[in-house]
Amino acid sequence: LQSICQARASVMVYDDTSKKWVPIKPGQQGFSRINIYHNTANNTFRVVGVKLQDQQVVINYSIVKGLKYNQATPTFHQWRDARQVYGLNFASKEEATTFSNAMLFALNVLSAQDGGQCNTNTTLLNLFLKETLVIAHNLCHRELGSI
Repeated sequence: LQSICQARASVMVYDDTSKKWVPIKPGQQGFSRINIYHNTANNTFRVVGVKLQDQQVVINYSIVKGLKYNQATPTFHQWRDARQVYGLNFASKEEATTFSNAMLFALNVLSAQDGGQCNTNTTLLNLFLKETLVIAHNLCHRELGSI
């Protein structure tokens, strides 16, 4: 199991009754550390979120082929399954970009699995890693510059 990204975000679900976004766990506001994990043995991906405050797991979601991922705003992204709509309210645009790149990478890998597209997966991974390194480098320099 390997983490392909990490970001800080509030994990939300859409409440159909009140027509509002609410914390995934009632009464649990605040940021969680969100990772996308890649199980390289069976080529599956999961979104796992752990509360920064108390280390409780707030989301453990299996990413499935064909999932529709929507970047609603630069810092709020969402997706749905048959039961609910999930939302991530990111701490920064950079973290949102890092996460969405990893999510799109995972979805590309899953959609390419049918035809044994190993070369495509390797190319996608290299592009993804290169872009992630550039974002991390820029973020690091911006933070160092503000000290």
